[in-house]
Amino acid sequence: MERLKSLAYISPFHCQSCSCRFSASRWGYSYSNQVLDRREHLRIPVRLFLSFSGGKIRGEGTVLDISMGGCVIESQASVHVDDIFYLQIVLENEQAPLEVAAMVRSVSSRGIAFKFLRSAQENQRLLAFVQSKTETWGTHSSV
Repeated sequence: MERLKSLAYISPFHCQSCSCRFSASRWGYSYSNQVLDRREHLRIPVRLFLSFSGGKIRGEGTVLDISMGGCVIESQASVHVDDIFYLQIVLENEQAPLEVAAMVRSVSSRGIAFKFLRSAQENQRLLAFVQSKTETWGTHSSV
């Protein structure tokens, strides 16, 4: 159905704040021939300390970027795709760490990519943090 709509210049969209899906007309929009980034959520670059544990594995590292759907971390811990961990991310020095359950989606030279098991909409602290960073990052990144 989406391919049929695309012939009429109607594209699917996904609201990152409320998770609603909708379609909108894109008349007059010129598409590039470059490969599209198919990520569902905007990644926000950060440098936050985190610790994690799952099964017999415990580790710590640095969150390199975060979104409403997950994060990428730098760590020396040995993990595998589909492992589930309990993450504790330090957002600010004076607050208790943000606690989220996440699953390893990939492990590469860039880092360990986690997918949060519950959406950011269900974790108000995560939602507020990502939205505040999105607003801040958006105003500094428009060139």
